[in-house]
Parts: sequence; structure tokens; C-alpha cells
Amino acid sequence: MKNIQHYFPNCSDKQLEQYEKLFPLYQDWNTKINVISRKDIDNLYDHHVLHSLAITKIINFKEGSEVLDLGTGGGFPGIPLAIAFPDVRFTLIDGTRKKLKVVEAVAEELELKNVKVIHKRVEEMKHHFDFVVSRAVARLLKLYDWSKVRLKKKEQNAIPNGLIALKGGSILEEINELPRGTYSELTNLSSIFAEQYFDEKYIVYVQGE
Repeated sequence: MKNIQHYFPNCSDKQLEQYEKLFPLYQDWNTKINVISRKDIDNLYDHHVLHSLAITKIINFKEGSEVLDLGTGGGFPGIPLAIAFPDVRFTLIDGTRKKLKVVEAVAEELELKNVKVIHKRVEEMKHHFDFVVSRAVARLLKLYDWSKVRLKKKEQNAIPNGLIALKGGSILEEINELPRGTYSELTNLSSIFAEQYFDEKYIVYVQGE
């Protein structure tokens, strides 16, 4: 939790209170439904919350924006981002109903009115969004194919609508799989956070068509 305060000193008291509630909530739910690796639950703030909030370092979503968290799993990056941007609407989807039960309970406990949780595959979605965010769900090309048809044409943010993915591993190989002419930007999270965990973690922004 101290790293949240360190890297995000402008958090309001309410936001800090919401972040603080995340650990006991996930710890309790994890005893019933395994949403976070049991070995990793003690690293919730650095490995999950801070990792999710890295997205705020490359974009400040404008009030009224709509963001789709594709394959949210246990609610990352969607839940931490919804706390950070209370005036932005977040739709969290996943194909695993069991995990979404936890996400719904966490959002309700934190009184996150800007979160909608849906048990649905992205191919079944009809609504359009300003951005799609995702964390370690699939290869970049697959994420881009799923995302580009769900993006609004009208833009209102400082960067064009697109996909923002938290990735690790051989990311340059994945970027090279994107269609020729696709615009992307890569940010190494070690340039944002000092913790060793982020050394081979990246944010990839891929502009929509």
C-alpha cells in the first residue's frame, strides 16, 4: 500500500481508503475462489494494483470516457483504474463466471458506481468504447483484432482511441505480428516503477484503425 501512496501522492482520502480495502477483500475471497495465486496474494499491491495503475502514467482518461477491460479475471486492471478515474465508465468482461462473482462483490463493497461487470466474450459485445485495456490475456495481435471493432470512431482523449495492454516477455516479437502500418508505442514499466518486478513488464498502446 505504501507504494500506492509513493507513486500516486495526489490520491484523495476516499481513493486511498478504497485501495486499502482491496487487500482484505481479495484475501477473504481468495479463500473461497482462487482469483489470485495463493503464493502471490501478499504481493497484491505491487503485482496487481500498482501494475494496473501503470496505465494512468500514459493516459489521463477524460471524464465521460468509456473503457472496456477485456478478460478482467479478478478485476485487473479494471478495478484499480475505476478507483483512479471515478468519472470514467468501466465495463469489465470475462468468460469465467466464477471470477466475476468476486469482481462484482469487490466493486459493490467499494461502492464503485462506474463499474459494470458482464459475463460475456468480447465477440458478443455490441457496445463501443474509447479504449480497451487488458492484462496478460492473449497475444497482442489477438487482442488488437478483438479490440479494433469495439472502438468508437469519435475521439475525446489526448491520444487516439485504441488498445492499452499490460504485457511481459518477448513483446517486440508480438508487436512485429501486428498488421503493417499499425501504430504502436511501447513503454517499459521499469522507467515508471523502481521495483524489480517491473523490469520486464511493458505497456503497449496500439492505435485503433
